[in-house]
Amino acid sequence: MAADVSTPNTQRISAARTAGTALFLLTCLNLFNFIDRYILPGVQPLVQKEFHVNDAQIGLLTTAFFFTYMLAAPLTGWLGDRYPRKPLIVIGALLWSFATLLTARVHSYETLLIRHAVVGIGEATFSIFAPALLSDFYPEADRNRVLSIFYVTIPVGGALGYVLGGVLGQQYGWRMPFFIAALPGVLIAAGFYFFVREPERGSADKLAQTLDRTTIAGLAHNPAFWAATLGLAMWTFAVGGISTFLPTFFVRFGSMSVAKAGTVSGGLTVIDGLLGTVVGGWIAQLWMRRNHRALYLLSAWGSILAIPFVALVLFGPPSMLFPAAFAAEFFLFLGTGPLNAAIVNSVAAPIRATAISVNLFIIHALGDAFSPHLIGRISDATNLRVGLSITLITLTLSGIILFAGARFAQPLAKEA
Repeated sequence: MAADVSTPNTQRISAARTAGTALFLLTCLNLFNFIDRYILPGVQPLVQKEFHVNDAQIGLLTTAFFFTYMLAAPLTGWLGDRYPRKPLIVIGALLWSFATLLTARVHSYETLLIRHAVVGIGEATFSIFAPALLSDFYPEADRNRVLSIFYVTIPVGGALGYVLGGVLGQQYGWRMPFFIAALPGVLIAAGFYFFVREPERGSADKLAQTLDRTTIAGLAHNPAFWAATLGLAMWTFAVGGISTFLPTFFVRFGSMSVAKAGTVSGGLTVIDGLLGTVVGGWIAQLWMRRNHRALYLLSAWGSILAIPFVALVLFGPPSMLFPAAFAAEFFLFLGTGPLNAAIVNSVAAPIRATAISVNLFIIHALGDAFSPHLIGRISDATNLRVGLSITLITLTLSGIILFAGARFAQPLAKEA
């Protein structure tokens, strides 16, 4: 009798440990994913000096990355709904890690452009499969909390990328930071392969399996998915442009060295990112107990409240540059976990990887796949302040879309 009672407990403990291990390793892998992604903004002035390129050309590097990233997304999403995700995650992590190591062979702007494009293919696989896999470990009501932990790596990784790029780049050359970011990804991917057992697809889903949540045809008529996706796309346009040019903005308008601009940008991003993501996830988790639309509403308020502070950074007095930047980044990161949780909750396991791939394609096609290049072109024609000001428009659109789309959120309490 005792054995019969303990067996379910043992299974639950084992499942919880596996889920926790998966969350820990995937979060670590995502950290180095974003470190690698944000090294370039930290070393941009050094790259521009070596290759003699303007703002539009430097912005095109990020555009090339996201162009291949979003083109690879539909295929990887199809694979993720039909084959085991664990080996696909490992392959993607190894691909972007080895592509990062190839930075040693970069001695022209064109080669650097190709290098960035290849890294985009590797990162697309990981960014799709990791949230889909985590959703099979945790039910809908817990995914905001889990994805807030997973996506806290965006600001932390971005901050470390800025600092590594600015400090090490100025001291040892702009290639060195990329080498340091590549090796941990290989080691973590190996640990994930050996220590994580993939859960059964859909094992944690509690919501009703309706056609709009379980079929590709139904996805086209899923308003909860499209509201979250389009709202995130407008947010991504703004954040992609701001993050690409923030250190450069500090160099030009804050009278900083490359190293100091990278350190300041990294410090702001890591503090604000941690605070914004944790506070946003915590508020949304509490708010969901009273209002099932909380994931959308919290994200909408984050975009809207960031607008006056972004404007103050761009056009305010020099004395307000850092306080305004601090407040702007805090509000920008409020909806990181909640909005991604809204996206994975809007669909069921049979099409979740495909839905995430569609989401990634849309948010980058309408967002940061071209916003850095567009901002760079406007900057070359006028100045960087004017170029970055278009982010104010897309943040406004993000808030409007999410407020309007909140009515399509599905209640979680009864089903879960």
